[in-house]
Amino acid sequence: MKYHKRIILAITGASGAIYGLRTLRALKALQVEVHCVISQMGARVIREETDETIETVLSLANHVYQPDDLGATIASGSFRTEGMLVVPCSIKTLSGIANSYTENLIQRAADVCLKEGHPLLLAVRETPLHSGHLRLMTLAAQAGAIIFPPIPAFYQKPQTIEDLVDATVGRMLDRIGIQNSLFQPWQEKTEQ
Repeated sequence: MKYHKRIILAITGASGAIYGLRTLRALKALQVEVHCVISQMGARVIREETDETIETVLSLANHVYQPDDLGATIASGSFRTEGMLVVPCSIKTLSGIANSYTENLIQRAADVCLKEGHPLLLAVRETPLHSGHLRLMTLAAQAGAIIFPPIPAFYQKPQTIEDLVDATVGRMLDRIGIQNSLFQPWQEKTEQ
């Protein structure tokens, strides 16, 4: 199969693994070539928060990388991609990206996206936030990252958790230029 788009997806150790898994499934359904990295803590959170096995999750990606493989193709500026999503993004990962501290493949691939001008979306999953968290988000945004906490919207009147997750994932994908039908854009209601 010939893919027309290529995306890097990282899943880190913040709560909210369901967002990363839904993103992976959505990209697969949209026939996007997915290059996936799951941190050690990301794998643990998947096991703790879902009924999925890591093997099943990884089988959905086209290419899988170990988080400590700094020699992987996605660590190179010559790797062509439409962008990268870190869903969910832990504060530790945010800190590495914001400070250009590339100790692992997720942080290195994110840094490469920023230096090459490719979209980098960080679904930062933490609350409440203290000033250090906010400072890190500001630093990452100043470097070019899209800060996208997975905060649900309710104007579509979601009925299930899946509705909430789908709408958020759909908005994330749309923000980096991947068209999808997982969410409906806001439509102003007119008085009749």
